[in-house]
Amino acid sequence: MPRQFPPEFRQRALRMLDEALPEHDTEYAAIRHVGAKLGVGPETLRKWKRSSEIDSGVRPGVTSDEHAEIRRLKRENAELRRANEILKSASAFFAAELDRPTTR
Repeated sequence: MPRQFPPEFRQRALRMLDEALPEHDTEYAAIRHVGAKLGVGPETLRKWKRSSEIDSGVRPGVTSDEHAEIRRLKRENAELRRANEILKSASAFFAAELDRPTTR
């Protein structure tokens, strides 16, 4: 399971990366340098940077808030589909009970 880093740590890592960018030839070199100092994988740090750029509007994409809302709506949709299937089954069961002839 991936390690969870606190938001303060992520912000600090991104600040360090911004400060290290002018000192390196490429963005990836700066990412590797800062990642090694903090014990964070370069891909993790790169994703944090991309996510930060999307959230700030510098880069196009789905923001973190939008992504969380989409996930919430997908879970709600799945729950409603399950409830709908249960109601359909119950409706069919009770309809069959009403159609049976009763003998008294």
